[in-house]
Amino acid sequence: MSDTTVKKIDSRFSPKGEMGQKQLASGKAVSMRMWEAEPPGDLEAAKTRDYETLGFVISGRAELHIEGQMVRLEPGDSWVVPKGASHAYRILEAFTAIEATAPPAHVRGRDKG
Repeated sequence: MSDTTVKKIDSRFSPKGEMGQKQLASGKAVSMRMWEAEPPGDLEAAKTRDYETLGFVISGRAELHIEGQMVRLEPGDSWVVPKGASHAYRILEAFTAIEATAPPAHVRGRDKG
């Protein structure tokens, strides 16, 4: 029988991850998180992750540097970072975005390093 569990997450009470993100709903294969009012800053160090990331910009502006390309992210934009892609972000203006990660980023220390 399939899992029919219904979950509701109130983001006002969501736990924060080690990088400051709010953990939102999480299933077995995908999870959501929110970066809320992240301040502007320098380009972070490039990293690779063992999960795919899909994102949507709610407010603010940022640059996504991925595999030698730069993509400007603005309100209403969405993006994909494939599993294993070298990438980094530079926030230009207080940035709020939602990301979905598959498999869930917070499981088994996937966000470390």
